[in-house]
Amino acid sequence: MPEVDIHEMQERAEEARHDPSLKPVSLSMAVFAVLLAVVSLLGHRAHTEQVLAQSKASDQWAFYQAKSIRRHTYEIFAELMSTATTKDAAKAQQDSEKFTHQAERYREEQKEIEKEARALEHEVLVAGRKANRFNLGEVFLEIALVVTSITLLTTRRSYWMMGMAFAALGVIVAATGFLVH
Repeated sequence: MPEVDIHEMQERAEEARHDPSLKPVSLSMAVFAVLLAVVSLLGHRAHTEQVLAQSKASDQWAFYQAKSIRRHTYEIFAELMSTATTKDAAKAQQDSEKFTHQAERYREEQKEIEKEARALEHEVLVAGRKANRFNLGEVFLEIALVVTSITLLTTRRSYWMMGMAFAALGVIVAATGFLVH
């Protein structure tokens, strides 16, 4: 920008400070800043929820895998006991049945663990969608602040109206974050 334009903008900003008709613009900028802080905080919390849910889901899948290994081990033992020749066939059959029963128990436990892990994965997706809505709302509120601040430099009310529109859009988009399920 040419140096003359910068000085002119500085002069207009100084004049705007004394112009009482621009006080609503300054007040709306303060309100936008507060809304921006709130929406930003909501976005950060949604991202934190997403990370925590992802961690819990990973833990559940690791638990599922541990149960799978145990189940597989019991299945191998049951198969070995049923095919091995021993002095006490009745005892071998009893052990084989015990191992088969243990393997079935782990299979049933795995079903519940898988169900819980999938529910946690769903929480990850929901928290991510919420965070995206809050982040987009944050962007619109930041644009609103910038566009509204141009009003102070130019004294043109059209920038204030554009800033109000961006702020409204930002609040609406952020509010939809609460509707995500």
